[in-house]
Amino acid sequence: MSFKRADRVAELIRADMSEIISKEVKDPRLHSVTITSVKISDDLRNAKIYFVEMGKDECSDEIKAGLAQAAGFIRRELGKKLQLRFVPELMFIHDTSFGYGNRIEKLLAQIAGQENKNDQ
Repeated sequence: MSFKRADRVAELIRADMSEIISKEVKDPRLHSVTITSVKISDDLRNAKIYFVEMGKDECSDEIKAGLAQAAGFIRRELGKKLQLRFVPELMFIHDTSFGYGNRIEKLLAQIAGQENKNDQ
């Protein structure tokens, strides 16, 4: 099965970006950020970076501000690690799927709890 080049580059960016944020970025606001996925355009010029804040369903404004402030540094470090002609522009987007999944999990637990009460 063959993959598009954009998919392979997106996976490389996700791995490198996770390492950069956890080890090289000095901003303490970003230490709880996890990169969940990267979607990159076919021409490799634009990248949407999906992230979550560990343990939270919503993203604070501090995290968004920290990512916006560190975007230039992160992009420069990616340029050093990746061997691409152009380093893509980074756009950070909060990944709401984790919050949605947590909500469904709580609802299922609530339903299971109600069924256990009815069985007794």
